[in-house]
Amino acid sequence: MKRRGSWGAIVAAMVAAAALTCGSSASASGQGNSNAAVVTVPGGTIRGAERGDSLVFEGIPFAAPPLGKLRWSPPRPVVPWQGIRDATPRPPACLQNDESWNRADWLYASEDCLTLNVRTPSLTGKRPVMVWIHGGSNRAGSALGPVESQMVRHGIVVVSVQYRLGILGFLSHRQLAEQQGGTSGNYGLMDQIAALRWVRDNIGRFGGDPAQVTIFGESAGSQDVSLLLAAPSAQGLFRAAILQSGTPGFGMSFRTLEGGFRIGDELDRMADSGGDIAKLRALSPVALFDLQSRLTEPESQGNDFLFLRTTIDGAVLPDRPDRLLKNVAPKPVIIGTDTVEFGPGPGGVDLAGFSRFWFGANSDKALAIYRAEETKGADPRRGNLELRMQSDAQFHCPANRLAGLLTREGWPVWRYEFDIGENGGLTRHAYEVSYVFDAKPAGGGARMQDYWVALAMAGDPNAPIASAGKRPEWKRLTRSHSRTLHFAEKTTVMAKGLPRQDFCGWTDNY
Repeated sequence: MKRRGSWGAIVAAMVAAAALTCGSSASASGQGNSNAAVVTVPGGTIRGAERGDSLVFEGIPFAAPPLGKLRWSPPRPVVPWQGIRDATPRPPACLQNDESWNRADWLYASEDCLTLNVRTPSLTGKRPVMVWIHGGSNRAGSALGPVESQMVRHGIVVVSVQYRLGILGFLSHRQLAEQQGGTSGNYGLMDQIAALRWVRDNIGRFGGDPAQVTIFGESAGSQDVSLLLAAPSAQGLFRAAILQSGTPGFGMSFRTLEGGFRIGDELDRMADSGGDIAKLRALSPVALFDLQSRLTEPESQGNDFLFLRTTIDGAVLPDRPDRLLKNVAPKPVIIGTDTVEFGPGPGGVDLAGFSRFWFGANSDKALAIYRAEETKGADPRRGNLELRMQSDAQFHCPANRLAGLLTREGWPVWRYEFDIGENGGLTRHAYEVSYVFDAKPAGGGARMQDYWVALAMAGDPNAPIASAGKRPEWKRLTRSHSRTLHFAEKTTVMAKGLPRQDFCGWTDNY
């Protein structure tokens, strides 16, 4: 993957752009729409705006800015403000430097980013709440997208949260562990849990019911949702979950805390900091993200999966999620994948090495099976051999494995596969997101959004809701029957079995 510009220039532009507006959006203000709603939350009073048939509040702080000595610290209580805070300007994203997000509309970010957005039909009532956790490999993205979601037409309160990314959100360091009770590393997950606590304590002021919270996410956001299902400190903060293309095993599974420390050791070496976290905290964002771009980890295929491999830190995650889930009260869960998720383009790939990376000691057997599929005539909707290998190992098989684990533990689980590409092309990673938020119909007129909303309202995607359209019954998994709801361009139907299950014998990363 080629870089399209200097990391330093990218991050410097982000910081400068955010600095121009952060102060005004975070300061007391009497400006704004006089008809907009005013709500008092921890820290002070905010004013939102009317947009169409809903009220929107953006950039609401749920924790103190993680600046200075609070860089790489668990989230702290909100800093109070005076007057009425204007909650209508677009808030900055959390700092990031991933080249795939190097576009002008993303060059607006800050370390002062622990905020969330709320879109609600009304400030009164007790409505179901859906909390969105964005994707982006835990190194990019923002909470901006769902602000315009059509889910409010169903009477849903939609919340989207921001969390620290990349090296600022997921660094494990020996001195940090000495200062923080023996652990460090999962600050981004801590941010998400802090946001869920804020929702529990305050969403009633926005017409939401804290007892009816569903969390959902896509890609790394989905993986984080799966970790929140297992995390002891997140229990009681939500009642249902939806995982869109991201489950444990995504990003080459887990690392130990010692493994995380080795990444911190490498950062110390590169920064010549001598293991002193104060020196790392003194680095500018530009310098820090330049170091991030050069950090590598052999187990993570260089830098690509650096922040997707979850650190078992002993605090947020006292143990591996698959073990923790066996001691958690069951919740309704939707788990899904897209037909083709990720993979290299044709040509120039060392298939033997590619197979070793994904399948380890089973690489020869796995590669033989994929080549046999190629000889017999593979489904063209699933792309070339490399695409099938990576999509199976990184997405389909971990999703199947988690669905099976939860089903055996008595959880209500529904599995889906999304197969609608652009202009008849292959279905790729994240294509389903617009069908979830914008209420676009799939084959047969079924809308993914209706299933999602029904789960949030009643804990069952088949529950009747007045605002929903026609949709087939979605049968849940049982110990004796595996089935998948297949969203395609012309039909939405139940299919027997789980996607690509015959190719999942070599990919158990637990």
